[in-house]
Amino acid sequence: MSDNKNILDIDENLRLLGTAHVSKTSVDLVREQINEYKPDIVAVELCESRLAALKKPEGIDNEDLLKIISEGKSAMIILQSALSVQQRKMGISSGEKPGAELLEAINLADELKIPVELIDRDVVVTLRRAWRKMGFREKIRVITSLLDGDEDDDFDLEELLEDSDLLSSMMEDVYKIAPNAGHVLIDERDLFLSGRIQQIRGKGKILAVVGAGHISGIQMNLKKPTIETTSKLPELRKQPKKPSWPKYLMLAIPILLISAVLWSGIKGDFSTVWDSALIWLALNSLLTGIGIIIARGHPLSVIAGALASPITSLNPSLAAGWFAGYTQLKVSPPTGKDASDFLEFPSFYSMFFKNKAGRVIMVTSLGNLGSTAGTFLAAGLISSGLI
Repeated sequence: MSDNKNILDIDENLRLLGTAHVSKTSVDLVREQINEYKPDIVAVELCESRLAALKKPEGIDNEDLLKIISEGKSAMIILQSALSVQQRKMGISSGEKPGAELLEAINLADELKIPVELIDRDVVVTLRRAWRKMGFREKIRVITSLLDGDEDDDFDLEELLEDSDLLSSMMEDVYKIAPNAGHVLIDERDLFLSGRIQQIRGKGKILAVVGAGHISGIQMNLKKPTIETTSKLPELRKQPKKPSWPKYLMLAIPILLISAVLWSGIKGDFSTVWDSALIWLALNSLLTGIGIIIARGHPLSVIAGALASPITSLNPSLAAGWFAGYTQLKVSPPTGKDASDFLEFPSFYSMFFKNKAGRVIMVTSLGNLGSTAGTFLAAGLISSGLI
């Protein structure tokens, strides 16, 4: 067995290899271990979608943008992209693209005719579970942390790989910032990776290439009975259900307000009706417009979002940001270069505010955020005037 702390032999037929996803040393180590250990199976911390992205990095085209807008995925894309930016910054400084060592493991295994097993959970499921489990404050802390461009927090990746205490400290920081997200991104995936490894044990010598931060968790879970880990895989694969209360709340607000305003009209208090209508129109339009302006949206997108907001706020199945995003897509369509460059920018600001494809997503997201804020603020002011 190697003296390297990130090479761990569980038994004679299972070796865990911990890597940093943006380290050139990890790429070399993967190559070395496959040639030295001569596994019958190479298990890799990837899912099908992440593997496809590594093999054929693509940008985001107009059809993708329409899907993001219509399915309300703009916030999720922003979170995923912010994570990618942070990882890419580390990769740029180390001279490697994120996931280079995982791709090297697969390419070398294919070259040597060694079967490959993808053992990670689908990244979309992971992100959705993390997003749903986080509370509002936790989401704000995560986004603020991801967007913090402090360059003074630089560290040596190779030192990180060698220093288990430093690695543990960084993992603990994740839990401090976002305990619920940390549970999904680390604990759940440790369990999932362990379960998948257990499923393929007994088929020969296995070299499992995983992020160094997962080594201790996988080792702990592998000590449990096989049935205990593998039986939890179906539950861990489940997409989280959307909570129903936000939909009912957004439906209840306009119903209650319209009912109250109509009652005022029936009583002949038309000044209250007029004031309520003005407050609703003004706050919904104003805050939606401000959100789109912050996103550097086209003036026509600002107008589209502002006009749509008072109406969409009365209908939970619609969103002002969709109209603004669609308008932005039409009046300032991303070029082929914008699409291909979207996932290559080294900063969050460049990705979403300088790139036309990213700007469509940001216009949609901030337009929706402004509309939601306008709805609640207007509802509060109108209610206080009616009571």
